[in-house]
Amino acid sequence: MMDSLATNAVPEQAQPPAKPVDILQNQPSQFYANLHPILLLSLPLFSFRSLVDDPVNTLIGLTPALAILQAIYCLVCLPSTGQAPPPPHKPGQKKKAAKPAQDVWAKVVPASLSFILTFTLSAPLLYIIFILFGAPLTTHHPQTLLLALHLALLTSPQLYYAHGLDAPRWLQIVSLQLPIDEVYGMSLGACVGAWIGAIPIPLDWDREWQKWPVTIIVGLYFGAVVGKLVGGYVCKGMKIKLS
Repeated sequence: MMDSLATNAVPEQAQPPAKPVDILQNQPSQFYANLHPILLLSLPLFSFRSLVDDPVNTLIGLTPALAILQAIYCLVCLPSTGQAPPPPHKPGQKKKAAKPAQDVWAKVVPASLSFILTFTLSAPLLYIIFILFGAPLTTHHPQTLLLALHLALLTSPQLYYAHGLDAPRWLQIVSLQLPIDEVYGMSLGACVGAWIGAIPIPLDWDREWQKWPVTIIVGLYFGAVVGKLVGGYVCKGMKIKLS
């Protein structure tokens, strides 16, 4: 009886420490992972003039393109729901029979859920955060909503896809305790870029491109690309130290 109680009193095994997400080790994954930042930067660069003239319609037009780029990145480059990528094939080792339908289904379902959560959870939450941080309260609601949607698409799908909905893992994400990799780096970079992009808006320069939310959009795209590259090549595996 006492032995049984002692066994039940043993605490559950602690969750293993999080590891950086690695890009899948195949040629299509590596190719698109390198092409992805260029494609992301092309969206605000080639549409900057129309973004200044008509932010709402331009952002509406860019949303499907951004969603497609992010969906391809998740499906082609990342292991889903925190699973480690398969080990590289060794010379002389027999390959296991592939199951294409199973593999596709195992990727499409997490990707679909990731984008559902991005649109229904991340975007509304970011909209509220923008309002709390000083976005126009009584005007520019379409601009703010589209800004939140673009930031959600740059920060959330890859995190949902790679880490799932594991509560301890998300506690690490929001507390900045997750090891840096290009997935986490892209999300952090987009947030920092949006914050930096807001700096020119209140300055008294009377420039057309200072209107809400042009500079924030440009900042979050550039921030996402910089964060992705830094997280994947410079700071991979490191943790943010909070004093």
